[in-house]
Amino acid sequence: MKILVPVSGGKDSQACLKLAVQTHGAEHVVGLFCDTQFEHPLTYAHVEKLKALYGVRIDVITAGSVVQQCERFGRFPGGGARHCTDYLKIRPTKRYLAALHDVEVWYGMRTGESSARDAKYGDRISADLHPPHEIMPSKYPKYLAKQGIMFRLPVLDWSSQDVFDLLGDEVNPLYAQGFDRVGCFPCLASGDKWKEKAFAHDEFGKQQKVIVMQLSQKIGKSIWTSKGGAQRNNENQGCLVCSI
Repeated sequence: MKILVPVSGGKDSQACLKLAVQTHGAEHVVGLFCDTQFEHPLTYAHVEKLKALYGVRIDVITAGSVVQQCERFGRFPGGGARHCTDYLKIRPTKRYLAALHDVEVWYGMRTGESSARDAKYGDRISADLHPPHEIMPSKYPKYLAKQGIMFRLPVLDWSSQDVFDLLGDEVNPLYAQGFDRVGCFPCLASGDKWKEKAFAHDEFGKQQKVIVMQLSQKIGKSIWTSKGGAQRNNENQGCLVCSI
């Protein structure tokens, strides 16, 4: 293994995977999928498809589920407190990396995703290698760099359209169905309109809504973060199970 690419089923990490294969050959590239147990079936199928599409191995690891993390912390993820990302993706990845030496990790991070990312990573250069603890100081230890584990951000300065142009029709089908970002379905830290869109999207979305509403009752926290979202969804809610 020369290159490890954490993949989520989304376009940016897929672009990194494709670039790595084009640059180094499939035999030197391995993907890593951290399963949150909260993904859409199309995303799981897409991650499987990537193996054949690019001829690579994709290791799958899991450290529990989004639902378990919400129960553990007694709240939904949001703002800067995203326990789902920390415990289900970053920490498992760190444990995975601890057993490796002399490997580049290609992350699908783009400054165009948010102003916060632009402010934090805008001065980085996509072609450079970075010690993990410099990219995510509070998440990755310095010993990884001593083992030869280095991060590269190949699509850092790419636009969303640049990524779509590279991938063409190889992307997760959820993009064509109106979802700008792909990951947990829905991302519980996203805005109410995106959660509503996911819950109403298909039968899986409706089942997810039941799970999340029951979770909301259990932890005593509302999933709705806006006044409008709460009003639209709390009126005449009726039986959750019957609404499927």
